[in-house]
Amino acid sequence: MIRRSLLTISLFWLTACANAVQTSAPVATDWSANAQLPESGERRDIYHLGDGLADAASRGLRHIVTWPVTVSGVLLPWRPIAVVFDPKATSPDVLQLQAVGRAALGFGTIDEMYGFLGLSQRDAGVEAFAGVPWPTDIQAGDFLGAGTLMTSHGPALTFSCATCHVARFFGKTIVGMTNRHSRANVFFGLAKQFFPAVTDDLLVTRTQATPDELALMDRAQANLPAVGYKEPRAHGLDTSLAQVALSLARRQANAWATRDPTLEQTPRPNDLETYVADSKPAVWWSLKYKTRWLSDGSIVSGNPVFTNFLWNELGRGTDLHELNDWLAQNQATVDELTALVFANTPPRWQDVFAELPIDVTAAARGKVTFDAICATCHGTYDKAFDGGDTRTRAVHYHKVTPVLDVGTDPQRAKGMAAFATGLNQLAISQAMGTVVAVQTGYVPPPLEGIFVRYPYLHNQSVPTLCELLRPAKFRSAQFWLGPDVNVATDFDPQCVGLPVGKAIPAAWQTDPQNQMDTTQPGLSNQGHEAFLLDANGNEVLHDAERKDLIEFLKTL
Repeated sequence: MIRRSLLTISLFWLTACANAVQTSAPVATDWSANAQLPESGERRDIYHLGDGLADAASRGLRHIVTWPVTVSGVLLPWRPIAVVFDPKATSPDVLQLQAVGRAALGFGTIDEMYGFLGLSQRDAGVEAFAGVPWPTDIQAGDFLGAGTLMTSHGPALTFSCATCHVARFFGKTIVGMTNRHSRANVFFGLAKQFFPAVTDDLLVTRTQATPDELALMDRAQANLPAVGYKEPRAHGLDTSLAQVALSLARRQANAWATRDPTLEQTPRPNDLETYVADSKPAVWWSLKYKTRWLSDGSIVSGNPVFTNFLWNELGRGTDLHELNDWLAQNQATVDELTALVFANTPPRWQDVFAELPIDVTAAARGKVTFDAICATCHGTYDKAFDGGDTRTRAVHYHKVTPVLDVGTDPQRAKGMAAFATGLNQLAISQAMGTVVAVQTGYVPPPLEGIFVRYPYLHNQSVPTLCELLRPAKFRSAQFWLGPDVNVATDFDPQCVGLPVGKAIPAAWQTDPQNQMDTTQPGLSNQGHEAFLLDANGNEVLHDAERKDLIEFLKTL
């Protein structure tokens, strides 16, 4: 394999990233640390594709359903997996294996596995979101986030962006929404425990695995020792920072993070082995308003989607030389996925809760309150409210994305220090212009689609808007997460969020991972006090004002 020099790689990527999907963009995209939003106030059409945006985004939708990287480190041979986990299996040997799987892993069939992973299913709608159709082969009811990818060794099972960034919310599939039920990190932990014990003899005996299928499994087993892993503190939280950091600790500290068997057995110490920096995956529809990335704004330059390819593959044990070559040959794939993410639009309250009308008069009063105490950080939202119209006509956000410290739990932001240097020195990071800078605070995000983003704050430590709009001493120290199925039992429409206290369904409390304990490190529910209390320590908002403000937030 030809190894490019860093200069050659840099020139290649600077040229490639100045172009858009299939090199058709008339204007280069500014991914630099000096980037600013244009006069329009957003970059929904990040590559200036015009009428071609919907087609490009639809192709990007394919990539979020099936992760496209054919050199990914952990790819599992699909046919043997399908045989062992076949829900229609009748063979006693296979049924025995499924029983062992249920006992050891928590699932015994493919559908059980996807349910365990918390994957969302496609609804019956024709479009994934405004103007972007579902690929024709993705049918209503299909699980999203696990797909089969054709590799040089045949079809492989792989997991994609949709695992964490597509959610089923009261019957509606919402692309770009945080999936509070994903167990992607947990699955990697199970893979590290279970798959090394799967022998070639077992695969041949039980599934008649071919040499190519055995080679694919052998490759995954060889790469798993390079994967670091840490279990999240609760459902809905993600430990990707730790997985990348702990994976880097298993590699040499050089520009290509070279695999090292010794380090795989005895990794370098890293703070994220114990330090809690869990956060929830961010929604996609805010990216069009931003110029820096992640909840803490620590990626100060570079295409965040391109960066995600690198970080995902570090967490899958992938060889970075192979990844670099794949990226060089698949720039259009990266661009299509980028086009999709930036074109993503949030749902509207009426799309999900048509039976729960918004009090438009109260929302108009709430907008006045919002503009007085919230808009400086979170932007302004043009509304007319004529004839009951709740649409947002325009969003006015910061030209350069700010990072502010408003007293929220700092551990997610500080966790970046555990591996920022290692990421910045990577040849691919430098070639793509990605720079990570540790921050002392978080981005105050645009608030479109805020009603589906509970529990609130980066670490999902506040269950409702009612509690978020009061000082921390009034917030629930513990609460429980559950499914988004029954509006009457699983949602609080007045406070917008999870039911708390006596309203919590008993079934939610049977799984300890459903509990959020905000007294634990990294999960504090503090913050925003300066905006909620006056100089004398009295609450700024009265109950009626808070109710009106929440009614306005429902319209975003």
